[in-house]
Amino acid sequence: MTDALLLAIMALSLAAMYLLLKKGFRTPPPPAGKAPGAAYEPAQPAAPAKHWSDGGRMLTEVVAESRYSAAVRELAGQHGDKGADTRLQAVLAVDPRNPYDDKPVAVFVAGRMVGYLSQKDGQAFRDRQRREEIEGQSVSCDAAVRGGALWNGKHLAYAVWLDIELSR
Repeated sequence: MTDALLLAIMALSLAAMYLLLKKGFRTPPPPAGKAPGAAYEPAQPAAPAKHWSDGGRMLTEVVAESRYSAAVRELAGQHGDKGADTRLQAVLAVDPRNPYDDKPVAVFVAGRMVGYLSQKDGQAFRDRQRREEIEGQSVSCDAAVRGGALWNGKHLAYAVWLDIELSR
């Protein structure tokens, strides 16, 4: 009885492997409503509920700016071979509809998407929102677009820094 059961399981396993190999492996479909290769960009946030500041220390770096490098480069403005240090205002908002991440915090500078907070900073941002009873609302802060200086014949990358400290 046990031998027959084991033979049946082996036969089913072999049949499943055969079908899988015959049909090939398929990549998962893109998130609903998105064409393959289309970049996701969150909606513009509403007016900020609060303005947070850390005294101009600019300790929090925005991540994933490379996806938005054209916007960041434009925001840096003209600075020649010296590095940019352009001061602007940023608006941060939790993006619950993002199909690629769980509740990331999107960063907009001068109305343009420039990246996200890191996962650690995003969690600290949401925790601070809860403490201040503004959960789900956008927040503004000062920002600096830095970089682009000429070094060894090449221009350095740009980075966006925010005037908020979230890792307290």
